[in-house]
Amino acid sequence: MTKQMLRLFKEKYYDEESVMILTIETANDYEQVMAVIETYLAKGSAAMTEVDLAELQRLSLLAERYEEEHYPMPVEPATLPEMIRLRMFQENLKQRDTAKVLGITETRLSEVLAGKRKVNMDLAKRLHDKLHIRADYILKMA
Repeated sequence: MTKQMLRLFKEKYYDEESVMILTIETANDYEQVMAVIETYLAKGSAAMTEVDLAELQRLSLLAERYEEEHYPMPVEPATLPEMIRLRMFQENLKQRDTAKVLGITETRLSEVLAGKRKVNMDLAKRLHDKLHIRADYILKMA
């Protein structure tokens, strides 16, 4: 980022009394914030002052809020097998461990994960009780 761009950014994000603007409102604002963040990152943390580090953190949080609002990530997996895999990852469970927790064979779990076998009511209850998958999600996906 050039010094002129940085000056324009500071003019845009600081009013005459040096009060910081606390939100990013447009895609252009977001791009400018990201350019300033890149400038800070290019400096390297060793070369930054505490003020620089604080400003980098503040701008990063602003960018994160903007991204969450304008580019939301999918909240939950699109299929039940994906949700089971997510829970396995979150709990650091291997397929063998997951089958044991659910009280089913590894083969049956493998078939469910591959989409070759549907989830019956008994397994649905176990998924809810043991892996804490929401019941309404299981019903919607089963």
